[in-house]
Amino acid sequence: MSRIGDAFARLRRRREAALIPFLMAGDPDLPSTLELARAAEKAGADLLELGVPFSDPTADGPVIQRSSEHALRQGASLPRVLELVHEFRRSSELPVVLFGYYNPIFRYGPERFARDARDAGADGCLVVDLPPEDAGELRQWTERAGLDMIFLLAPTTGPQRVRRILSLARGFVYYVSVTGVTGMRSALPEELASSVAAVRQMGRIPVGVGFGISSPAQAAAVAEFADAVIVGSAVMKTVQEHRDDGA
Repeated sequence: MSRIGDAFARLRRRREAALIPFLMAGDPDLPSTLELARAAEKAGADLLELGVPFSDPTADGPVIQRSSEHALRQGASLPRVLELVHEFRRSSELPVVLFGYYNPIFRYGPERFARDARDAGADGCLVVDLPPEDAGELRQWTERAGLDMIFLLAPTTGPQRVRRILSLARGFVYYVSVTGVTGMRSALPEELASSVAAVRQMGRIPVGVGFGISSPAQAAAVAEFADAVIVGSAVMKTVQEHRDDGA
């Protein structure tokens, strides 16, 4: 079982949901991201989602877009993100999921990426613009490397496709709480709990919920019915607000 599987099994025994913060590697810079990752673990994170910056982040809202642009200006790249994971792994067993887009992976080479990500200490990857139907080239290498490949589910995903995605996903599935891009929302959909419950009944893989969670109260509410709460824009908004003060 992977570190991701171990983490969810441990939390399931305690009847707790996982807290998964998102950090964009390179915002405010790569050394600071390493320190933020360590701080997130110390503060109670159960897994870490680490963004690989990309110039055309189509699924991301304004906060994550700004983080990605800033990180690229700081020289962040897929190879340097893997170096960061390797350094983090020297002192931590916290599961790490690489979050990004397929173009950098394609240019790097899918087989090489899966091997190097595993060797660096990553545990999974979520490639936002690579639906399961098109993921075979990468998935063959992630399976061999023991790297969990995580897929997205949307509120508009039909039952047949949900079952198909659940059969292919490893580690957990990422349920997008709202249609549209990432970003903080003042309220989450009323039907979110029932939608997640329906997905959980279709398979045994954990279901994490993200996109739009912007307050402790929202996170606590989602933790009542999901296996994981994923918080990205709210975290990176705080990082952006404190770029210049060393916090």
